[in-house]
Amino acid sequence: MRTPRPLLLACLIAALPGCASRTPVTHVAAPKQQLAAAPAKVAAPQPSRPEANADNFGGTAMEVVLYALGLLNIDYRFGGANPESGLDCSGMVSYIYRQAAGISLPHNAAQIAQLGREVERQQLEPGDLVFFNTRNKPFSHVGIYIGDERFVHAPATNGQIKVSSLRNSYFASRYEGGRRYLN
Repeated sequence: MRTPRPLLLACLIAALPGCASRTPVTHVAAPKQQLAAAPAKVAAPQPSRPEANADNFGGTAMEVVLYALGLLNIDYRFGGANPESGLDCSGMVSYIYRQAAGISLPHNAAQIAQLGREVERQQLEPGDLVFFNTRNKPFSHVGIYIGDERFVHAPATNGQIKVSSLRNSYFASRYEGGRRYLN
């Protein structure tokens, strides 16, 4: 028995949304209405897995790194806490960790440093945080380590979120340590 043409057409139309491919996401920031409604979870850092390294890191660390890279070129704003109005270094870190990992961190680099587990520079993994003394204050600047001695950070007034190197003489001389909050 043949299926009536209108019924066949209706079935095909109903099936199309399930078969359609999605366009790749090019902007990772959540829409404004989701930012205010996003629940912030407080989670204790998990113990590090010994097998984790820069070549094999967990999904949450990857999400943190990708989220950080998605915010490149967002304007710096002192006290800024969201991409729409601009971010400072600790605002960027707390925003990314809340959005990508569901971890609520304070909007203060020194306070963030107190919460993480200390990590030697040679043991840094993507998603770890790196801290610097940039204003003659311990732990006054923070960034997200992405691997290969590089980190994402919101550097200064009139600047934008960017990638810098731990080998850069400015940052190398001011490096204070790394902290882990994931894994």
